[in-house]
Amino acid sequence: MQNEKQLIDNGQVVIGIELGSTRVKAVLIDEYGMILATGGADWENRLVDSIWTYHQTEIWQKLQDAYQDLQKTVKEKYRTSVRTAKAIGISGMMHGYLPFDKAGNQLVPFRTWRNNITLPASETLTKLFNYPIPQRWSIAHLYQAMLNKEEHLNQINYLTTLSGYIHWQLTGEKVLGIGDASGMFPIDTNTFSYDRTMLSLFDQNVVEFALPWKLEHILPKVLVAGQNAGRLTKEGALLLDPTGNLQAGIPLCPPEGDAGTGMIATNCIKEKTGNISAGTSAFAMLVLEKALSRAYSELDIVTTPAGKLVAMAHANNCTSDINAWVNLLGETLQAFGIKICTEELYQTLFFEALKGDPDCGGLLSYGFHSGEYNVGLSEGCPIFIHPTNAKFTLANFMRVHLYTAFGAMKLGMDILREKEKVNIDHILGHGGIFKTENVAQKILASALNIPLATMNTASNGGAWGIALLANFLHKGKQYTLEDYLEQDIFSQTKMTLVEPDAVIAEGYQTFIRHYQKGIPIVQTALDTGITN
Repeated sequence: MQNEKQLIDNGQVVIGIELGSTRVKAVLIDEYGMILATGGADWENRLVDSIWTYHQTEIWQKLQDAYQDLQKTVKEKYRTSVRTAKAIGISGMMHGYLPFDKAGNQLVPFRTWRNNITLPASETLTKLFNYPIPQRWSIAHLYQAMLNKEEHLNQINYLTTLSGYIHWQLTGEKVLGIGDASGMFPIDTNTFSYDRTMLSLFDQNVVEFALPWKLEHILPKVLVAGQNAGRLTKEGALLLDPTGNLQAGIPLCPPEGDAGTGMIATNCIKEKTGNISAGTSAFAMLVLEKALSRAYSELDIVTTPAGKLVAMAHANNCTSDINAWVNLLGETLQAFGIKICTEELYQTLFFEALKGDPDCGGLLSYGFHSGEYNVGLSEGCPIFIHPTNAKFTLANFMRVHLYTAFGAMKLGMDILREKEKVNIDHILGHGGIFKTENVAQKILASALNIPLATMNTASNGGAWGIALLANFLHKGKQYTLEDYLEQDIFSQTKMTLVEPDAVIAEGYQTFIRHYQKGIPIVQTALDTGITN
């Protein structure tokens, strides 16, 4: 403990903060990636005027709460506090729409990745570029605002993502890591910047709107891992730590998206490696050896933080419905005067799921709290179905909700495996759903028919990943990013590998056939208006 205290007092530590969908996490690491302390704050997006959003003041409140929680852990554990650091890294949910005017005023509420309101723009741009532009992407949101003739367009001076926004306020620098930038606009992996041909095509396509700016002038500058992205200003230090304890001048790495930090946290940035992040959303990232044969609406093409090409099979929905049902079951116990901690409740129910039938006894569930473009749904409506002849048990109930959490993502993965013949030896999983050992891991490995590995750092996910990228600022002249992770960080990391289970795999195939056939049920519910 004395050694760790000395590191903290001497500023020989690195801070990583990630703003995820339901939790803001902060970690403190040493130069070898060892986690010294963690902190966090819960939050949740809101559906306001049919837009999934977070309020601007809430962004800063939760960021400060997570940092103060980290400081609290440091004080309790080491009897000291963080005053300075070798580096800081900021990560956040990718995509979305955050436009600002010349004075730095936010022009519209933050439109997050969870919205499915840009279909006309997505389809037009995908055709224009011959490149997949999902509805979540910043450029799709921008073009849809044009199609909608929104009043704020003429005032736009800067367009960025959540991580880019926070980084800008902390440092004054309008930059973005290449992984996060690749979810704003297509990237040219030869130049490590936005694709100039597509920039030109876009500008030509929007001439009729007579806007006072060109796209490349309002986008953040693209940086790759290891490049310095500015320093913490005095104003930025107070934004992060209003107590005034944190000193200015700390260097920051390029801000990154949660997909990129997930790749870092699982050491999956080389060709033929892949990882799956499972939280509010679920997405699989496979680093490609070559470009795909064509554009698929079910797949994103993004990059690693070092700029390598990645195929992403993304689903907007994953654990939200599981959380809702677990909370309900917890309330049921409380009504009977039984108090049980949340972690034990999840573990007990997850282990119960393994006792269920391989095909979930004929139960069916759709956890679509928001729209899911992979299956053609523009809005969400969670639905649970138990046919008369189904085996309605607690085990099957929990099992079907774990099955359906990965359903939409599996459809995208099947394209990569079956149509593009992408080969992968195993895939790394991270996120809170994997905290209960060998439950979600076994189900997902069997669903994809790929061995699934997890590491003992899995629950810290992207916050640890962005901390590692911040630490790489001081390693970039010595290592490539791949060698830094391989030699300095993961050489001693414990990895648990779960093989697919043939019985579960067969049961999951039965489930996914029913899942696909039943999707029109969700659309019917939406069409009837009962969800409003």
